[in-house]
Amino acid sequence: MPTARGTFEVNMEPEPPFLEQDGVTLNRNVVRKEFSGDMVGSSEAQMLAAFTGTPGSAGYVAIEHFKGTVAGRSGSFVLQHNGVMDKGDAKLMVTIVPDSGTGELVGISGTMELDNNEGQHSYVLEYEIA
Repeated sequence: MPTARGTFEVNMEPEPPFLEQDGVTLNRNVVRKEFSGDMVGSSEAQMLAAFTGTPGSAGYVAIEHFKGTVAGRSGSFVLQHNGVMDKGDAKLMVTIVPDSGTGELVGISGTMELDNNEGQHSYVLEYEIA
């Protein structure tokens, strides 16, 4: 399975919470990224996040639209995020939405791993193009 690796810059625009009740805060964020490496391009996502009163416990879901190139192939696709933190133990699943690829990325499928090491964001995309 082909693998794309690289880094990305993030710009997050949080909105005011739409719910603050019983120690839980819910808010929405617009997230924009600029990718470099094997993926070159930009993305925009809508993220919903839930924060609890327990430090390190939270959850988020997001839908992200990427436009650019993957290994030189041009097009776009959509990523779906599902993240949970349990007292600092993070679990994140990012999946390419089936049949969301366009251009030379039609038929793309796969998963993405994200990492944040001391403020440096990186990705590993394992993918196939049918």
